Amino acid sequence: MTRTSPVPRGQGPLDKHDIAALIARDIPRGAYVNLGIGQPTLVADHLSPGSGVVLHTENGMLNMGPAARDDQVDPDLTNAGKVPVTELPGAAYFHHADSFAMMRGGHLDICVLGAFQVSTRGDLANWHTGAPDAIPAVGGAMDLAIGAKQVFVMMNLFTRDGTSKLVGECSYPLTGLACVDRVYTDLAVFDITPHGVSVRETFGIGVSALADRLGLPLVELGV
Repeated sequence: MTRTSPVPRGQGPLDKHDIAALIARDIPRGAYVNLGIGQPTLVADHLSPGSGVVLHTENGMLNMGPAARDDQVDPDLTNAGKVPVTELPGAAYFHHADSFAMMRGGHLDICVLGAFQVSTRGDLANWHTGAPDAIPAVGGAMDLAIGAKQVFVMMNLFTRDGTSKLVGECSYPLTGLACVDRVYTDLAVFDITPHGVSVRETFGIGVSALADRLGLPLVELGV
């Protein structure tokens, strides 16, 4: 059955740090992982020392550490989102083109991306809302979405006006087709499977109530 997990701060919904901690928990030891720009970069701060996870950055770094603080900040050492980061022992630097070759060549085990929408088929829309005044910023998202062995999405489940970001079909320009494997949100964690959207965990809400709010059929894990 679906597990309603205890949440570190109250019963849910989760905040972005809680979601990042869940993702860090689920990354297997020794995995090569890219963290997308924005909230996914928080995952680096929740990986335990000695996890063996190797973080890859789009701008050309392997074995990135957590975000830099105070006197750790080096303006020449940043992730792809220009956030100052630290380096772990064995860190390596390389050309931007080599970084994209790693992404496109299937060398990454997992990428963690933000999203505007994810469809029940695993289609991903995360680079443009289609709004006339929006500034599109696809970056390396398309390369990651098709190049990584697994794609995790980190997002709030609903927009500020209450619209679901997990949808039957994406209405925004697509980043990739049927590429998302798992979605981590403030209210639940979902697996995207050939048999539908499976609920792994919920936070402060039951599966039936969640399905009603989403207006989508949901499959409970283990049912």
